[in-house]
Amino acid sequence: MEMFHLKKDIPFMSYGRLTTTISLATFLLAVFFLFYKGLNLSIEFTGGTVLEVRYSQAADPNQVRQSVEALNLSGKHQEIQVQLLGSPRDVMIRLPNVSNITSAKLSETVMAELRKTDAKVESRKVEFVGPSVGEELVTHGLTALALVCVGIIIYLGIRFEWRFAVSAIIANLHDVVIILGVFAFFQWEFSLTVLAAVLAVLGYSVNESVVVFDRIRENFRKAGMRGKGINEVIDNAITATMSRTVITHGSTEVMVLAMLLFGGPALHGFAMALTIGIVFGIYSSVLVASPLLLLFGLTRESMVKPVRVKEEAVV
Repeated sequence: MEMFHLKKDIPFMSYGRLTTTISLATFLLAVFFLFYKGLNLSIEFTGGTVLEVRYSQAADPNQVRQSVEALNLSGKHQEIQVQLLGSPRDVMIRLPNVSNITSAKLSETVMAELRKTDAKVESRKVEFVGPSVGEELVTHGLTALALVCVGIIIYLGIRFEWRFAVSAIIANLHDVVIILGVFAFFQWEFSLTVLAAVLAVLGYSVNESVVVFDRIRENFRKAGMRGKGINEVIDNAITATMSRTVITHGSTEVMVLAMLLFGGPALHGFAMALTIGIVFGIYSSVLVASPLLLLFGLTRESMVKPVRVKEEAVV
């Protein structure tokens, strides 16, 4: 299925140096903000108190958040999370750790504030997330990220060759670091849902790289491409997949934007990470991974093995 068909190849590789320079500069900026500002980790990673309350009638999450924020319980960068649980009456409130205040005292303070607007509101459950649990989640998250990267390298190394594997993993890690850098720069909260979005972006981005790489490999074996240079072969492969890229990523982006605009605070971080990841995933698959193939010395001989003529036995 094609939305459009371009008769003339777009010379993407002629802009290879420019795009890789822009990518390197963006990457370094993202790394700088990660070290300078750091990620604004959510309660799942830092620890805190989770309350589940039930109202006598439908609750307004924004009003609940304003009531709790009036107590000035949040840390310097941590935010109070409020979201509905299944029904309009059930609300979950996540509070960061507060020095010199126990979890029990903290929940009592919050409940007293909430009862000013609804005297019948009741506490259903109170849970405390300790710092050790948060450290364990950070460790598990980094482990998951590392395992995904190793899996991608092994898969692409087997399916293609080492140049494709290294190019793809550099491009995909470029996307991940950009997402983290943007979250660090704006100090958006980094939660478990955002981590899930980052892992999803890795898989989504490598899928686009595989599609382009497949077409590049096919082009090397086509009779009509035998007299073409490496740049022309890659340009033709990228141009041929552009229609598919627009359809796939366009439809996905529409769905993600719907979550971003109408999903509320609970889905904001997840949708924002996916939005950034999809945009940079297209960019990196086309304008980062492919130029890196040239940088690593991709040749026709490395893709199409020469046919060896068997020597006839001399009688």
